Amino acid sequence: MIKIAVFASGSGTNADNLIKYFTGKRQAKVAMIVCNKPEAGVVQIAHTHRVPLVMVSKRSWQYPEMLLHTLKSEGIDFIALAGFLWKIPLAIIQAYASNIVNLHPSLLPEFGGKGMYGAHVHEAVIQAGRTTSGITIHQVNEAYDEGAILAQFTCPVFDTDTPASLAARIHELEYQHYPEVIASLLKQ
Repeated sequence: MIKIAVFASGSGTNADNLIKYFTGKRQAKVAMIVCNKPEAGVVQIAHTHRVPLVMVSKRSWQYPEMLLHTLKSEGIDFIALAGFLWKIPLAIIQAYASNIVNLHPSLLPEFGGKGMYGAHVHEAVIQAGRTTSGITIHQVNEAYDEGAILAQFTCPVFDTDTPASLAARIHELEYQHYPEVIASLLKQ
């Protein structure tokens, strides 16, 4: 069975969705949550689902070998970023090569990069007058949001949209497609 680690910094809705999707499946399971914010909602989600939680601090992030050792010793095969806001250290990227993916709430390469997350992305999409937005699932490399694009899914942007209303449609795309794309990658 393939063991997945989900890295998350926020509410954890995508982590929750991934845990539920893979529960009871023979192919894979979410075996670890990695979080950098003790107050994040994903912490409670890890406890609720009894998924081991690893908290990382800014200081420990400077020494990625510690986290890499934990990932390897727990048999983690695949990493899925789900709203994790820190740049992934090169040592972890290299160790997981094509087995680390990110979910981004826009159609990359537009509206990506440092500082482009959550409401910031949706606000930028609306201000740019785009009529379409969506999600991008991509491999993680050493630059924010520049890894190879694996899949994109779209939704309309309406004249009446606010960042919150657009975010609601984006979340639906995330919940529907992120687990399916990860499952298909794990079959390769």
